[in-house]
Amino acid sequence: ASLFAGFYAIVAAMNGDFSYAAIATFVSMVLDGLDGRVARMTNTQSDFGAEFDSLADVVAFGVAPALVAFTWGLQTLGKFGWIAAFIYVACAALRLARFNVQLEVVDSRYFVGLPSPAAAGVVAGMIWVSQEYGFSGVEYAIPAALLVAFTGILMVSNFNYHSFKDLRVKGRVPFFALLVVVLVYVLIALEPPAVLWSIFLIFALSGPVGWLLKWKRA
Repeated sequence: ASLFAGFYAIVAAMNGDFSYAAIATFVSMVLDGLDGRVARMTNTQSDFGAEFDSLADVVAFGVAPALVAFTWGLQTLGKFGWIAAFIYVACAALRLARFNVQLEVVDSRYFVGLPSPAAAGVVAGMIWVSQEYGFSGVEYAIPAALLVAFTGILMVSNFNYHSFKDLRVKGRVPFFALLVVVLVYVLIALEPPAVLWSIFLIFALSGPVGWLLKWKRA
């Protein structure tokens, strides 16, 4: 289903339906977050499933966002546009390959490099915001290309990103935490494109910002 959503995003972009393409990418992200949990619940984990998941992620969070961005506006830049898109695709593939080989040796609390679904959220969110607020992909092609390439580079960086796998939701939950969750849902419901893009942008920047803060303290 995640692979289908990624493929649909490409088809929608080819038809000029960029909002649908961006939404399909976010749907793919939700489905990707469920597959591991479903496999564990049904006791159907396998090496084949893990490999297939990675291949689906290359399409849904690598090829699809890059092609959607290229069709949306980067193609007007000629070679610079498709090179920026290819940097993103290549980095997504490298990121997923590195994740697979480092799975047993890195701290599970952190991802090394920006996770590919979050990178796809940055690119898809940018396009969804442009469609929602009337910004032309042609007009903002250069900064968009730089953002796409920079997001790709973040995927293969050594910056640490919090995985939230140590988050415990069992037992008592502070009332303030419930209020924050409700507020986030309300904001997303009011302005889905802007809020989702802001969330993924902040998360993408948290890696280099966290590294700078540690370097400054050192």
